[in-house]
Amino acid sequence: MKKFFMACLAIGLSLACTFVSAQTGVKLAGKVQSADGKAVEAATALLKRVNDSVVVKTAITDGTGGFSFEKLGNGSYLIQITGVGFQSLDTTVSLMGADVLLPAIVLQKQEKTMEGVVVTARKPFVEQKIDRTVVNPDALISNAGTTVLDVLEKSPGIMVDQNGTISLRGKQGVTVFIDDKPTYLSAADLQNYLRGLPSSAIETIEIMTNPPARYDAAGTGGVINIRTKKSKMRGFNGNLSASYNQGKYARSNNSLNLNLRQNKFNFFANLSYNRMNSFNDLDINRRYKNDDGSTLSFFNQNTYIRRMGNSYTGKIGMDFYQDAKTTWGMVFTGQSNRASVNNNNTSSLLNPSQQLDSSIKALNREKTKFENKGVNLNYRRQIDKSGHEITVDLDYLNYKTGNNQLFDNASYRADGSLKLQDFLTGNLPANIDIYSAKTDYSKPLKGGYNFSAGLKTSFTKTDNLAEYFYTVNNVTTPDYDKSNHFIYKENINAAYVNLNKDFKRLSVQLGLRFENTNATGNQMGNAVKPDSSFTRDYNNLFPTAYLQYRVDSAGDHMLGLNYGRRINRPVYRDLNPFISPLDKFTFYVGNPFLKPAFVDNYELSYTFKQRITTTLSYSRTHDEMGETIEIVNGTYFSRPGNLSTVEMMGISINAGHDFGKWLTVNLYNEFTQIHT
Repeated sequence: MKKFFMACLAIGLSLACTFVSAQTGVKLAGKVQSADGKAVEAATALLKRVNDSVVVKTAITDGTGGFSFEKLGNGSYLIQITGVGFQSLDTTVSLMGADVLLPAIVLQKQEKTMEGVVVTARKPFVEQKIDRTVVNPDALISNAGTTVLDVLEKSPGIMVDQNGTISLRGKQGVTVFIDDKPTYLSAADLQNYLRGLPSSAIETIEIMTNPPARYDAAGTGGVINIRTKKSKMRGFNGNLSASYNQGKYARSNNSLNLNLRQNKFNFFANLSYNRMNSFNDLDINRRYKNDDGSTLSFFNQNTYIRRMGNSYTGKIGMDFYQDAKTTWGMVFTGQSNRASVNNNNTSSLLNPSQQLDSSIKALNREKTKFENKGVNLNYRRQIDKSGHEITVDLDYLNYKTGNNQLFDNASYRADGSLKLQDFLTGNLPANIDIYSAKTDYSKPLKGGYNFSAGLKTSFTKTDNLAEYFYTVNNVTTPDYDKSNHFIYKENINAAYVNLNKDFKRLSVQLGLRFENTNATGNQMGNAVKPDSSFTRDYNNLFPTAYLQYRVDSAGDHMLGLNYGRRINRPVYRDLNPFISPLDKFTFYVGNPFLKPAFVDNYELSYTFKQRITTTLSYSRTHDEMGETIEIVNGTYFSRPGNLSTVEMMGISINAGHDFGKWLTVNLYNEFTQIHT
């Protein structure tokens, strides 16, 4: 299967590179002038598709202020004009088969004061596209000095719980991408990574509850794609930012961005340092009942968790512009994260009269490390200026995590005397290697259609070791019931096609993705546990469809309707059958028989002037994965399992408005109903 798919990848690349056909199209021309009627020379004109804001062509105005775009397909376009000393201006145009000469485009002078330049236009915090919601972090002043995780928590529809699990419109199983590349991290590791990434390094955050066929089908909750910044300015430039935040504890976030663009080369570097300092105060009260409903006992827990750490993140890369149509690139990324977690837990067992029977004080100490490094080789060939292009990406990623744990448990009688004290220590290193290759091809067709297709293959290997030792009365022995060594391998091969077209007021996008999954898990045995293994192979199709209708010609009122099918594959931790301690009375156990979940998503939306968006959503999930609880002798065992079919209905409203130059308000409200 691997040889077959790599052969398909090579054939697809060869065919795409040689598939060049002549195309006639529409010509769009215009002139740019100042308010006093003078021509504006050397202004930049960007032509973008309305449905996804992709730049189709670029032009520079001549001495008469004129510019033109040729060989354009039918559809709706956004023209963005910028010039030094002038305010930028955006205008839309619809092409219907005939050449278009625009009326004069007038730029207003940029206002200036003694303090500097007054910015009179900026991107909104939230923008609505046909297939995604785009968040611009720089649009909110309150995002200065924060992390990407902080911005996500402010973004519409996104919630992050205390365990780092990200949910989108009430649904978990969200896949996070960085620059169109999946992170392949667990919830806790992803939280550490995003907590160490400054928001100043982010260009946009794309939220896709129904992602198009170009993206991996993984994640029943949708996809969040985080796009990082890369300067396009010529010469040498850079910026330095530093911030300090004081709450109960202090934290800081600092970053340095450098860029050098000269001749055919562009070099860039992004470095950041983040000091983390946070806490959680958690109270859990449990009541145990007899079969007749009467109270058997009470179990109360108070937990105070303190997290401290340092994170260093870096990205260094180079682009080589071979000619006007060909670009080669290389990017190296890395992060080093060191943290300590102190968990103080007091558990009290009370009789039915709520009198103290016994108590346990647990002091849990963890020292964690998280390291990742990656390299990306990329190629882009712009076959012509109509948007006909091919891209190739080769990626390698490596993640190393470590966790040294100490559980100090002391049991006390009702009178406060010590009953028993024991220690459990753990060493939990893990190594993840990911190799992936993909190619994407796009071409405008006659009649205003845009076609895209792609191939991708990825190979992931996870090596997870957990060693635990139990100490009582100064005697230490291995705890084989909790110790384990789990190796998980996964290969996913995919192909997709996508077609979209802009009519006068209606935009349509259809896609289909095929994925072939091959996975194996090997549980290495020890002195008391035998070896075990499992194998999974399956094929699936994932269709997507989007409709967007502009009720009026200005696009102030827009209706949207979309559908998509997704998959949520179990992560390696959920498949590992061994026991992992969370505290003395709570353990996590994996399930090697866990099946992937499939979901069908439907959405209907209305957007008013890109300020207010109301969305009705419905989803139906088959084999939903969730937590099951088993209580054995007062001990909680948490295990993932496949639940029955789950239906979710919801309504959400997102509203944003600028109240002057220094105040922006964005409000989000959501109501969700779940049926199981």
